Amino acid sequence: MQTTYKIRSIKSYRVKRAFLRSVVYVILGACTIICIAPFVWMLLTSVKSTAEAYRFPPTIIPKKWLWTNYTTGLQKANFLLFFRNTAFVAILSTIGTVLSAQYVAYGFSRFKCKGSALFYTLMMATMMLPNQVTLIPQYLLYLKLGMVDTYLPLLIPAWLGGGAFNIFLFIQFFRTLPKELDEAAFIDGASTFKTFIHIMMPSVKPVSLVVLVMSLVHHWNDFFTPLIYINSTNKFTLAIGLQFLNSSMGTTKIGQMMAVAVATMIPVLIIFFLAQKYFVQGIKMSGMKD
Repeated sequence: MQTTYKIRSIKSYRVKRAFLRSVVYVILGACTIICIAPFVWMLLTSVKSTAEAYRFPPTIIPKKWLWTNYTTGLQKANFLLFFRNTAFVAILSTIGTVLSAQYVAYGFSRFKCKGSALFYTLMMATMMLPNQVTLIPQYLLYLKLGMVDTYLPLLIPAWLGGGAFNIFLFIQFFRTLPKELDEAAFIDGASTFKTFIHIMMPSVKPVSLVVLVMSLVHHWNDFFTPLIYINSTNKFTLAIGLQFLNSSMGTTKIGQMMAVAVATMIPVLIIFFLAQKYFVQGIKMSGMKD
């Protein structure tokens, strides 16, 4: 009797587990469809004519694939110029974010001085401030320094800490590293800076990739900051250029608009998929405790 009861219990448990797993898969599948549906719609619309794009009921598969939307749209959008501007800003800002956030986090995690806890608290408190709160003071500062309509307002913040959240990620990872590494380097005659360069930086590669991907995606898609500080058309980034194209074309050439949007997203998607494994690994490791 006991054996029969155990067998029934095991079967019941397996059935429940299979049912719960199926429910989880269904929910995840539905969420996946919801997330990728706008991108699929944009991709299909990019090869439709304007009449077909606004047809009701809508057609999912285009009846006529207009690949010329890409060539015409990219030419009208001055895509190559805006692409170079965006790549310049995104790459320099990403490099500055990774390097400066590492350096600041190394100081907070490895060195204690009077008031360091207060400065750490103030730094973390900046995460509670919306960007709109500091927008006017920052704009007036850059205006007085003569930096408006240049890329400096987009680059300087990245090279001066890179943001509290990125610093926090590095601090969490630095705290998982044993301090014996620093002590061994000091015994061998390495200075604090050499210890940071040769010991600490190679040890935080997973988190560096996380910050790199997040920073690159943020600066590549950033619309608000260039909109405030950039006035010249030849200095526009892709986000501003796309909106400029939208205002000039309106809804008359929605297929070309979607084609430019797809071309804008492709570099970021490629980088994310290549670094996805290390991105997830870095997020997990940065949450480890001592």
